[in-house]
Amino acid sequence: MGRLNLIVWVVVLGAVLASAPTQAAPKNVVLYVTDDQGSTDAGCYGNPVIKTPGLDTLAEAGTRFTHGFCTTPSCSASRSVILTGLHNHANGQYGHAHSYHHFTTFDTVKSLPNRLREGGYRTASFGKYHVAPRAQYDFEFWGKDFMEGKGNTPSALAAGADAFIRADDERPFFLYFCTQEPHRPFKREEAAAVHPKDVLVPSFLPDNAATRQDLAEYYSSVEQADSGLVALIETLKDTGHWDDTLIIYISDNGIAFPGAKTNCYEPGLRLPCVVRNPEVAQQGVVTNAMVTWADITPTILDYTGLLPADAAFHGRSFLSVLDQPAPEGWDRIFASHTFHEITMYYPMRVVRDRQYKLIWNLAHGLSFPFASDLWASETWQHLVITDATHFAKRPIETYLHRPEFELYDLDVDPDEVKNLAEDPAYAELLAEMQGRMKAQQERTNDPWILKWEHE
Repeated sequence: MGRLNLIVWVVVLGAVLASAPTQAAPKNVVLYVTDDQGSTDAGCYGNPVIKTPGLDTLAEAGTRFTHGFCTTPSCSASRSVILTGLHNHANGQYGHAHSYHHFTTFDTVKSLPNRLREGGYRTASFGKYHVAPRAQYDFEFWGKDFMEGKGNTPSALAAGADAFIRADDERPFFLYFCTQEPHRPFKREEAAAVHPKDVLVPSFLPDNAATRQDLAEYYSSVEQADSGLVALIETLKDTGHWDDTLIIYISDNGIAFPGAKTNCYEPGLRLPCVVRNPEVAQQGVVTNAMVTWADITPTILDYTGLLPADAAFHGRSFLSVLDQPAPEGWDRIFASHTFHEITMYYPMRVVRDRQYKLIWNLAHGLSFPFASDLWASETWQHLVITDATHFAKRPIETYLHRPEFELYDLDVDPDEVKNLAEDPAYAELLAEMQGRMKAQQERTNDPWILKWEHE
């Protein structure tokens, strides 16, 4: 071949290679959900007692939200919102999926795992599932496919997830990793005991020996939940997927103590949320963007390039604010709760902004119902045995019997004790927030909007 022909050949070959499509890097996703973990119960959230090296590592390499909220403080109901981007009154999963509770998602709803499967992802659910029916949340693989009877501790789940991630499959993956911890009864097989004297008693709980013992067991269970994340991060780094995987860490609802879980007070709704997007260069970001679990599905679909232009989600993608400490337009959230157990009908609607929060107790004529595990907890039973009149700062009477509306100034009353709804000085604000709540109900087709006129 002559020199001129060789040069021409090299130029042509170079042009061909340059124009050839390059294989896009995989865009994997890990959604890590703990069960009943409170908003400040981790090292990166300021608790020096609970050891959470996994979550702390994630926060150092990603973004920690200070204002992350579930939309409903109950396990199954919350998980349905996480996996659909729709509030419960729109997806139909009003309460628990298991046993005689038997709440299920409408068959017209398309979930996150179903959308990702259709988009070419291999999907797997490890650990707690707790939604229904199976067809509406149809993962391709399940933990049992990879775990070989190793149990359901976080380390066992992580070992199975390791096998899933390493599987000989070129498709991008979606891993839904859900620990049982720190749900009651508290488990700590793989975590050291915490001494009751060392716990930090939050202001919404009474500081006594019973509560401290309860919290100590809870702390250990949180540490066990984190151990799975430690192992999972090691797998991602070892397999080269640390730099092509979006990781989202959240809890399904608030801590399993009275005043939190099943309640729309702050301890029930405000939760940990830490996100690492490998495409965001800035690390260790702390943002005050107010996000809810209705935003999770749109965010993941946005990251994967599968977000439909015409999808009517109740949330929105927060990918664009992961590097912004104080983004504009993220200053209000809504919550919608109806059931926990089948016997616990107590619908509530919530609107919250930076300073104020309004709770509408639609069934205010009823006593506030107890989840069975919260009633049996050492924390509550101590109050029953001692005939206590107060639950920390809150009179027990006002906890059990609630007014139709509760309006709180969170700047001066973070424990939500002083209800401003009946104060004439706040009548204009009350009407304004009621209007926002009703507009949200209209936007999301909430059947309970009828209660404004009929009761």
